[in-house]
Amino acid sequence: MDWTMETSFTPLTSFAGGILIGSAAIMLYAGLGRIAGISGIASRLLPPSGSARDRGWEAAFIIGLVVAPLLYQVLTGGPILQTFTAGLPILAVAGLLVGFGSVYGNGCTSGHGVCGISRLSVRSIAATLTFMATGFITVFVLRHLIGG
Repeated sequence: MDWTMETSFTPLTSFAGGILIGSAAIMLYAGLGRIAGISGIASRLLPPSGSARDRGWEAAFIIGLVVAPLLYQVLTGGPILQTFTAGLPILAVAGLLVGFGSVYGNGCTSGHGVCGISRLSVRSIAATLTFMATGFITVFVLRHLIGG
């Protein structure tokens, strides 16, 4: 198995993405008084959670997450370049672990990291530190201990 990993970090696009995510969170909170936590929004779309009153904006929010990259691709005329070096089984396990972590942690990185920290939520600060520490450890193990 090839554990070679390449990172293509670009500060400008990362900064722009952060500005867009933060702006979306501010607009949702200012407009509807809601937190932009993706896992919470997605889970409330499924019964028995959520109210019928909220399903419209929640569905529009999730649809926007799916449509935005497609719109970007149409506007720029080029493909969105993203490479997955792991196979489908690893991606499936990773997805399940992220989903379990979101439920177990009462939210995801967008809810805790973007919205919770900005509200000075101690629970969100602790959750985000845990996310980050886990990510750092995972990268270290995969790049330096396993994949060297």
